Amino acid sequence: MDFFREHLLSIITYTPLVGALVLLLPPFKGQDDRVRWFANGVAVLGFLVSLPLWFWFDREASGFQFVERGAWIPSIGVSYHFGIDGVSALLILLTTLLGVIAILSSWTAITDRVRQYYVFLLLLQAGMLGVFCALDMFLFYVFWEVMLVPMYFLIGIWGGVRRLYAAIKFFLYTLVGSVVMLLGILAVYFHSRTVDAFKGTGTFDVTEWYKFQLDPSLQFWVFLAFFLGFAIKVPMFPFHTWLPDAHVEAPTAGSVILAGVLLKMGTYGFIRFSLPLLPAALGQTLNFWLWRPTILEFMVVLSIIGIVYAALVTLVQSDMKKLIAYSSVSHLGFCMLGMFALNPLGLEGSVLQMINHGLSTGGLFLIVGLIYERRHTKAIAEFGGLASVMPVYATLTLIIFLASMGLPLLNGFIGELMILQGAFSANRVWAYWAVSGIVLGAAYLLWLYQRVFWGKVTNEENRHLKDLNRRELATLVPLVVLCFWIGVYPKPFLAFLHKPMAHLAGIVNPERFGSQAQVAATAPVHGAPSGAAPPPVTMLAEPEVVPEGGRPH
Repeated sequence: MDFFREHLLSIITYTPLVGALVLLLPPFKGQDDRVRWFANGVAVLGFLVSLPLWFWFDREASGFQFVERGAWIPSIGVSYHFGIDGVSALLILLTTLLGVIAILSSWTAITDRVRQYYVFLLLLQAGMLGVFCALDMFLFYVFWEVMLVPMYFLIGIWGGVRRLYAAIKFFLYTLVGSVVMLLGILAVYFHSRTVDAFKGTGTFDVTEWYKFQLDPSLQFWVFLAFFLGFAIKVPMFPFHTWLPDAHVEAPTAGSVILAGVLLKMGTYGFIRFSLPLLPAALGQTLNFWLWRPTILEFMVVLSIIGIVYAALVTLVQSDMKKLIAYSSVSHLGFCMLGMFALNPLGLEGSVLQMINHGLSTGGLFLIVGLIYERRHTKAIAEFGGLASVMPVYATLTLIIFLASMGLPLLNGFIGELMILQGAFSANRVWAYWAVSGIVLGAAYLLWLYQRVFWGKVTNEENRHLKDLNRRELATLVPLVVLCFWIGVYPKPFLAFLHKPMAHLAGIVNPERFGSQAQVAATAPVHGAPSGAAPPPVTMLAEPEVVPEGGRPH
């Protein structure tokens, strides 16, 4: 048990990798059913080994937990360094859960090159988990790039008619952002070589980077480098154009993972690296000829444009998958707005909404995939009156639609409410604009539901469609249960976020929240191996009440 606890993050990360390697062995060649059973077993095992995070993570402790540290390439300051805080813990649990659902949803959908398909899905799972665990920037970048390859092949081989175009576009967009982000990483690394403690070798250890006092001009350029890598992944306006193509052409499981987890790697990057490492960059000015915003204002404007523009574009879509893809861009704009409100309430709402988005939008893509398997079309005009033919399917779809639009007692409501409160406290105009996105979101989702499910069955091909079977129910019901759980009782989830988000608010907005800081450099790291060094970061007390109309400095 001690070994399991001390190496829990590595076990979680590499369980799907081991499963992928085992699938490459000769006994699985040509045995599609055996491959399906084994891949689903690995996914369930991966979820089970991640569950201790929910029970063992200490919500009241300071610093990173379950830390694993060892020398890897000491000559250049690279270490094998894993550790998580509350944000990482929730995203890891989301990843392992959606991994089970995505793999299970592929049982009948994939009939060609089945073994290779599941190998790529499991490799993708390992790459995503590594991103959320890594506290060494070299290691983080390795996992970030590893994730790119299997997703490229999943779209390019098992995607739709324009799969090669969508796969190449996804790969090029992400690669460009990654290369520029690497330049930012190297800039901070070479700065670390000037620090007395790391002269000669430097360090990629993020927890050491948090201690550096980077020059404001260096922070400015590094922030822009990180911005391109993370903004493309979110994706923020105007870097979002790869996403609809990727979603439309990807297989159902690929869309679920892409919407549910991959996009969160961008928002996670801002929270884990850009904001805590580069707070001075937020107040610096960009020069766009007639417009000279600070970086903070620039980020907020892009977030609001993403919310409103993507929602408007969603209203005119005729393809269900493309409609949900654009709605995803709009909803992630809310996550970015709450994040750059720079107060604990907005930051907590942003992270909670990342989880909510993964559940509800992942569910939306599952819903489209289920009907696509039956009819082999995603065109909205091909449907109508499905509620009378598939009542169970229509009921679960309605719940997930309502969760996505933020109906009270469902998960989307509490996340959007916290984001709007945080945005209003920072600048009430931001909240006014964001509200329009909620109204438009309700409009396009209700309009989609009305066209697909209500009325008479006008297309004879829909009259004899079968309702959901037990396997399909097993993919949707857990998402519906979680949507209700978070909507009715979000406290267990928010408990993961109070301390790390209060800490982050104190870094990026010290004039208003820095007074909450408590020195915690000597706090023990729970779950760390014996003899492990204490965490080099500090956590703060509970957030103070933000006065109405306040504005981040």
